[in-house]
Amino acid sequence: MNRPFFDTSILVAGLIDFGESSRASIELLDRVADQRIPHAATAWHCCLEFYSVATRLPEEYRLPIETAQQFVDEEIIGRLGIEILSPTDQSSFFHSTAQNGIRGGRVYDYHIGMIALANAASTIVTANKKHFSLFERQGLPVLNSAEYIQALK
Repeated sequence: MNRPFFDTSILVAGLIDFGESSRASIELLDRVADQRIPHAATAWHCCLEFYSVATRLPEEYRLPIETAQQFVDEEIIGRLGIEILSPTDQSSFFHSTAQNGIRGGRVYDYHIGMIALANAASTIVTANKKHFSLFERQGLPVLNSAEYIQALK
């Protein structure tokens, strides 16, 4: 559990307060900021997705582009390892995608999971556990933020 890999859903809920549904994700990112979780990582794709989501949310939650950019720089890139697929893994990605029957928008979560797997993540932390179930079957635990916090105790 010492190298969690955060999906975009954790970044969004941890940096934009949606009320009770954000509590565990906020706590996770607070622990990262305090270096109580020192080796957390995410995908470059999640940085892009965070910015996209944060700047198009309903008005009461939407971040101004300057704030979204600052959060990406300081809270995500500044505190998390930012990972991508290696050139070798990139060349085999679509073969693996087809082999596993991944289609449509699911390719994005599969890409994030493959990055986590390739970079020796100890677990994927996400609000969308079913999107990453394939990786759980490959031995990479998939937890939501509250479950991850509980596992740390």
